[in-house]
Amino acid sequence: MLRTHTCGELNLSNINQEVTLSGWVQRSRDLGGMTFVDLRDRYGLTQLVFNMETNSILCEQARKLGREFVISITGIVSERSNKNLKMMTGEIEITVNHIEILNQAKLPPFTIEDNTDGGDELRMKYRYLDLRRNPVRRNLELRHQLSMETRNYLNDLKFIEVETPYLIRSTPEGARDFVVPSRMNSGEFYALPQSPQQYKQLLMVAGYDRYFQIVRCFRDEDLRADRQPEFTQIDCEMSFVTQEDILNTFEGLSKHLFQKIKGIELEAFPRISYADAMKYYGSDKPDIRFDMKFEDLTGLVQNKGFKIFDEAELVIGINAKACSEYTRKQLDELTDFVKKPQIGATGLIYARYNVDGTIKSSVDKFFSPEDLKIWAERMKAQPGDLILILAGKEEKTQKALNELRLEMGNRLGLRKPEIYAPLWVVDFPLLEWDEDSKRFYAKHHPFTSPKPEDIPLIDNNPVAVRANAYDLVINGVEVGGGSIRIFNKDLQKRMFSLLGFSDEEAQNQFGFLMNAFEFGAPPHGGIAFGFDRLCSLFGGSESIRDFIAFPKNNSGRDIMSDSPSAISNDQLKELCLKVEIINK
Repeated sequence: MLRTHTCGELNLSNINQEVTLSGWVQRSRDLGGMTFVDLRDRYGLTQLVFNMETNSILCEQARKLGREFVISITGIVSERSNKNLKMMTGEIEITVNHIEILNQAKLPPFTIEDNTDGGDELRMKYRYLDLRRNPVRRNLELRHQLSMETRNYLNDLKFIEVETPYLIRSTPEGARDFVVPSRMNSGEFYALPQSPQQYKQLLMVAGYDRYFQIVRCFRDEDLRADRQPEFTQIDCEMSFVTQEDILNTFEGLSKHLFQKIKGIELEAFPRISYADAMKYYGSDKPDIRFDMKFEDLTGLVQNKGFKIFDEAELVIGINAKACSEYTRKQLDELTDFVKKPQIGATGLIYARYNVDGTIKSSVDKFFSPEDLKIWAERMKAQPGDLILILAGKEEKTQKALNELRLEMGNRLGLRKPEIYAPLWVVDFPLLEWDEDSKRFYAKHHPFTSPKPEDIPLIDNNPVAVRANAYDLVINGVEVGGGSIRIFNKDLQKRMFSLLGFSDEEAQNQFGFLMNAFEFGAPPHGGIAFGFDRLCSLFGGSESIRDFIAFPKNNSGRDIMSDSPSAISNDQLKELCLKVEIINK
């Protein structure tokens, strides 16, 4: 073998043993009579020693080693005189008596160190070098641990892992599909799955009552830090269950992962309805590591002659504790923040509840000190607090105040990364109305079951129908989501009709699933966790790319392999395709 040990395992118990190590040269230090080389592999670093007095030829060889040369050495384990207890192997070193250069290496375009000098684009271009760095390696090891512990937990509960197809039929709902032309079926296309949704429901019909899969999924959509065109889900489905069964099972999985990976014991997860999440946080994925709930001030502040409030559909505020001393510059920064195009507020109203008990606002012209006292009571404000208020259209104002709340949480140090605050969001609307297309869309997907008690509302008041759906949110990140499914063909047909599908369109798109329901479909439901998001949450990063071995950039490109790329005319001809280049 080219090694008897790894570079991360030798210690004082190995003193005087002859060992063979192989790896990459991390760095070397020439101290005249002695040369030291740090040898690295996936498991750690080991210091090698070359002595000019005892073996000058070997020492000269060592001095010619460049960074990232691949070498194999044989030598004797010795105790270090200057120990480095921060290293796993910091108490020993290897006195080398043989060296073999297995492969030379060009000088890397950036340093292979924990704190590298390479920028994002450069490191993505040479990702195979970036993967040698300890932080990236640790991220992938964390990903591996999470996948193994997930499998262990689900296996113990008698879940079976089943692989579903990657080449499927394109469906019109949800995000945009990636499509794949079929050579053998001219003019026809597969789609890459956005999720295994329909196939896992078919597995329930087939009697595989506890299914899971750690599965690759694909969505052709605009990218950001927590999105990639290809991503991984922990996809799960269960038969003969209620929503309560699903929540308990996968709350258990979450607790198991936190206990095994982070050593954290979590309490029972609180639950909040979608309506309350929007009312108190302006978001269906609220960060509850800190309070600062919304208060509705609409009835208190209107009809006082202040046009912005009087014409608003909603006036809401948050109480920033102990912030009354904010300077005008700081308040102007907050105003500029909410007026950013991506947030969309037209302005910010504030009221300082001074430590001396007086209250001064940015709208004192329209409101008396008594009015402001009533504001403070509604906001549960105390002397020293700062009240921040937005007004306008309901949905837009809620969204903007949510962003302001998160910004204040950041500024006040309330969003502590070492604290984890999970919760379930339940009772989502079944449908959402799209004003442009003048039709309903499924809030989750068209197979989501309505609450049984809301089924009578489907025909006359569909906007009031709640879904039997749930999301798991941790620290303001949607980690997972799912629902109890429709398993009755007639109810599924009504749902398709509500979404604007004709019977023929529904049969054409989903006929194989609806037909399967006629052969004894059990009640079933499931959930999918965003595995990449889960990894980034456990790893304390906002970007999922740090936890994917070969990610794409924000344009959906792999700049290492330069894909996507053009294909040859012969390939196009085989696929019966013609590509027309449109000059931008």
